[in-house]
Amino acid sequence: MSTLKSFYRFLKDIYKNKSLLITLATNDFREQFLGSYLGIVWAILRPVLFILIVWFIFTVGFKHNISDNGVPFVLYLMCGYIPWFFFSDSISSGMNAIVNNKFLVKKVNFRVSLLPIVKILSMLFLHMIFIGILIALFLLYGYKPSIYWLQLPFYTFMMFLLILGMTWLLSALRVFTKDVAQIVSVILQLGFWVTPIFWSINKVPEKYWYVLKLNPMVFIIEGYRNSFINHVWFWETYKYAPYFLITTFVFLVLGAVVFRKLRPHFGDVL
Repeated sequence: MSTLKSFYRFLKDIYKNKSLLITLATNDFREQFLGSYLGIVWAILRPVLFILIVWFIFTVGFKHNISDNGVPFVLYLMCGYIPWFFFSDSISSGMNAIVNNKFLVKKVNFRVSLLPIVKILSMLFLHMIFIGILIALFLLYGYKPSIYWLQLPFYTFMMFLLILGMTWLLSALRVFTKDVAQIVSVILQLGFWVTPIFWSINKVPEKYWYVLKLNPMVFIIEGYRNSFINHVWFWETYKYAPYFLITTFVFLVLGAVVFRKLRPHFGDVL
């Protein structure tokens, strides 16, 4: 009970500073591209080039232009890679939010818990641009707008909560050891290949699906594909939804509590 109360007070403090949070996130997003001639193009260029290279390899090299769902492979790929890009980059930047802002940590009146959220919101702005590009591509390929697209905010919000819990936990631990960054980097690289970004979960024998349920990003990526391709509502995904919700709740509570417990020691370590 005391843990849940601590978690509630933690979220309440953040809500009180929501205006400051939005301002910091906007400034962080602008500063990433300040002084660059191409500006935000640089942020979009890396994932777009990756998608184009993979699309070229599969369509020209392997002659695999259509996915198992009957849609162009590039659309299938983007439905998986765009949420993964948001997830991995938010974790990487949010994890270092405390150590990269030492001057703010040592200010008595500043809410240090906002720093990881600032990074996530900054990446969320970019994610919205990618979703716009994804919608434009579906329209260019002749797909009409669907009512199932309306559930995209739900999947994005759920992914935001998952990332938030993870970054609170990781950013707090990162202050005390550099090994956290190396471990997370390895896990993200491994997670990229074991998450159904290039491949379909239908190719995995059903007896091994319990392993996929341990990966919360399976629920999110399949959710994006269900919205754009499969036309399945989120409440119909009973095979993965409960596992995702439990995992997200655990990370949220654990991340908030650990961050709150370790926060008084940040200034001394940094």
